[in-house]
Amino acid sequence: MKSFDDLWAELSQRLASRQEGSGTVAAVDAGIHEIGKKILEEAGEVWLAGEYESDEALAKEISQLIYRIQTLMLARGLNPTDIYRYL
Repeated sequence: MKSFDDLWAELSQRLASRQEGSGTVAAVDAGIHEIGKKILEEAGEVWLAGEYESDEALAKEISQLIYRIQTLMLARGLNPTDIYRYL
């Protein structure tokens, strides 16, 4: 099981190494606009899962939203410390 920080470390490494075939590299390369559209899509799926689906389905959707948020963080050069100071 991964934590937020574990996922961050994995995605950061993929981007730094430009891992071939990486969806994370492709997402960051697609740019902020495309990442933002995916965030909106995933946020909608979280909402719908919260309204109508099981806790397991909701947890899966939330994990996908977290992934998309981390790709935006990578694309903008933010790191978890930048976020944690506002929590």
